[in-house]
Parts: sequence; structure tokens; C-alpha cells
Amino acid sequence: MSLYVTSLNSGSNGNCYYIGNDTDAVLIDAGISAREIDRRMNRLGLSMEKVKALFISHEHSDHITGVAGISRKYKLPVYISPATLQASRLPIAADLVQNFATEDKIFINDLQVQPFKKQHDAADPCSFVISYNNIHVGVFTDIGKACDKVVQHFSGCHCVFLESNYCTEMLMKGSYPWPLKKRISGGSGHLSNEEALELFTRHRAGFLSHLFLSHLSKNNNRPELVEKLFMQYADNTKIVIASRYSETAVYHIDGTRVPAVTGVSPATRNAPPKAEQLSLF
Repeated sequence: MSLYVTSLNSGSNGNCYYIGNDTDAVLIDAGISAREIDRRMNRLGLSMEKVKALFISHEHSDHITGVAGISRKYKLPVYISPATLQASRLPIAADLVQNFATEDKIFINDLQVQPFKKQHDAADPCSFVISYNNIHVGVFTDIGKACDKVVQHFSGCHCVFLESNYCTEMLMKGSYPWPLKKRISGGSGHLSNEEALELFTRHRAGFLSHLFLSHLSKNNNRPELVEKLFMQYADNTKIVIASRYSETAVYHIDGTRVPAVTGVSPATRNAPPKAEQLSLF
């Protein structure tokens, strides 16, 4: 009666998150190739047979690169808003496209997926809360600010994939051109370490057992910096840094405050990639 979650990849080179129970699962975004999704799930002992649907948050390439391939290979329904589908120009078979509107409640057997609007520079961006047996897992990345909707849903979650994209000092002192710095930090781009920490410390529920710090910038952040910052305030919440190079372990979310982990963290997690897609972020 629990949910199992992992980050298959998280960063500007690709984002993909797995959430499921014992029989069914969904993927949130597919910004890495179908082959890489298969490889990483196999290493964790996860089966694509359980994956019943793919949900798309927005059309940026680091969230959709593998969508057409994984959907075609497994005949996987793709839940995507009409505006996001139009902006993405994804070549998805018409019979596999499942349109939704934000605030719809979508049921994948016993899993409930709740999309809601977020602030990001895309056509129709949304975040998701996946629920089962009164256990709630949020995927909140690519959010320009922690708006009221984000706060509302964050405060009800047992586990959250939360963006902690950049260190403000590193971004402002870094080599990015000023318009890009403003785009990232201007309220429709990404959430800073400081903003993510404020959301965590002010609005987490007493039952928040796992926090996956996600979508860390390669150029304007450091995993060790984020981990140190959040560990000071973690208490009984398990802090996991979602890597841009490999999958995390599979975590068992059962509604208690005692973190439990299954699967094996791959030895390659901290190894640099052989090649990486370029991204504005």
C-alpha cells in the first residue's frame, strides 16, 4: 500500500521521474532517450510493464527528448496539454495522445495524478501530484517561484521532487549573459537554493519523509552545497540529491517519517557523462 519513487535523471541534460505502486506506475517527463530509460530502470529492477502512462510538464527539450521513442516502443499513452503538444511538435501517434487540462484529476488505475499550473516560460507548464492510498508525491521542478498553488500542494506531500536549481551568488557572478540570468531568476525560470529552502522550512508537512532536490544547474550550483544547506534543517526528512548523471535508488514512501530505501545506488552515479545536451538552463 505504498509508492515507490526514483529520479532516473534530473538536470538540464534531461529529466525523468518514476512513481508507482506494486502494480502500476507513471513517468513524469522523458528528457532522456528510451534506451537510457530502459537501462536505468533495469539497473534498479524496475519493469516498464508496470508503467501505464507518461505525463509531460512542458515542451522544453530536457523534458521531452525521449517521449516519442519511449511511447512508440511501449505503446505508452502520453498525457499532455493541447498547448504543450502544439509547442513541442512531438511525433506521437494520435491514438496515444491523451489531452488534459490543468486541475483535471486523472486516474491511472489506482493512481491519481493531479496536474496544476506553474510559473515557467513555456506554453502551458504544469506540475504534478501523484497519489495512492492517501500518500502524495509531488514533482515540482521548473518553477519560477513558489506560488500559492505550489505551497498548497507541497504542504500536503509525503515526498517531493523539488527544484533547487541555482545558487544566487554563483549565478550572478557567473559567465551567463545578463538576459539569461534575468530569465532564470525572474519568476518564470527556476527556483534558487534559497527559495527552495524557504519553501521546505516554512511549508513542509510533519509527514514529509523524503525530499529529492532536483534540476540542479551544472554551472550555477553544486550538489555538495545543496546537500549541506538542506541537511541543516532536515530533521527526520530524508534528503536526496537527484543526479544529472544517473538514477537514484528506489525509495519506498509509505506515509511514515522513517525513511526506507530499496534498490541499489549505482556506482556510476557521480561519474561525469560522456556527452551532454546543451541547454539554456
